Amino acid sequence: QVLLVESGGGLAQPGGSLRLSCAVSGIAFSSYDMGWYRQAPGKQRELVASISSSGSTRYADPVTGRFTISRDNASKRMYLQMNSLKAEDTAVYYCKASHRYYEAEYWGQGTQVTVSS
Repeated sequence: QVLLVESGGGLAQPGGSLRLSCAVSGIAFSSYDMGWYRQAPGKQRELVASISSSGSTRYADPVTGRFTISRDNASKRMYLQMNSLKAEDTAVYYCKASHRYYEAEYWGQGTQVTVSS
């Protein structure tokens, strides 16, 4: 059974920080490109950041310079360090695993991030 479990969400003040974690089981983690997505109420799900199986990273413009994505293949975890949080970062954050060669992808259940004073 493939499981992607996000954690670390919660309430943060504007300018604050949160660190999201995605724990993965049931797949060969090192063979998968990973990504963080978010979906705000009434909006489409959007890519926040991605990290390839080889460690290359990409960021959406709104989070560049504030968020950092990383992965630990040994522990099968992916992280998203979110700094200088803004109200517009409020959303449900999802992790996604996509095989680097095959058409196989998996999603987590999401974790809520709320940025408010």
